[in-house]
Amino acid sequence: MQFADILASLIHDMKNSLGMVINTLEELTGDAVDGDRSRARMVALQHEAKRLNSNLIELLTLYKIENDRISANIEQVNVDEFLEEVVLDNRAVAHSRDIELTWVCDPDLDGYFDEGLVRGVLNNLIGNGLRYTRRRLEVHGEQQGDYLVLSVQDDGDGFPEAMLEAQDHPAAAMDGGSGRTHLGIYFSRLVAGLHREGDRRGYIRLENGGSLGGGCFSLHLP
Repeated sequence: MQFADILASLIHDMKNSLGMVINTLEELTGDAVDGDRSRARMVALQHEAKRLNSNLIELLTLYKIENDRISANIEQVNVDEFLEEVVLDNRAVAHSRDIELTWVCDPDLDGYFDEGLVRGVLNNLIGNGLRYTRRRLEVHGEQQGDYLVLSVQDDGDGFPEAMLEAQDHPAAAMDGGSGRTHLGIYFSRLVAGLHREGDRRGYIRLENGGSLGGGCFSLHLP
């Protein structure tokens, strides 16, 4: 067995153990009184555990993609309902940080994508957004020409210029000036690329501005 296979197996085991921790924290958080300091601390721990779990899922998915062990399972999805579920999964953490987390989407908008892979991307983007936004975070879903565009937008200071430049360089792994890892960017790019329709394929974009004036990370799916 190669080292990469051993590492993938260990990541899988760690992910499962961390999943049990997250489930336990969710139960404890549900039993705690709203507004209690211990509840806020449990929510914070739950957020960090989910963030670590997301990183492990990303690593495992990257391993499977690069070894041709995974492909996109494209299905028809109601985008509005999908984004509502994603937002609700992250709203407790946002509330604990006094951040308003909402979604904007046409209720009748449908898309065709791998729900599990895209959910992983959005959860990662929301987790990062909660760290850098000020008071608001929005998840948008809209049709732009031949592409479904899913984006996470914040009212923070936006992406550093070096990070905007690095999005076009897949080999970049870390922006030393900001301390932001590019693993999420690399993962999002690969997930987007798994979605293809004819000669069109998915891609990502990082921009500053958007509806809230801060950073805007968008996933474009054909």
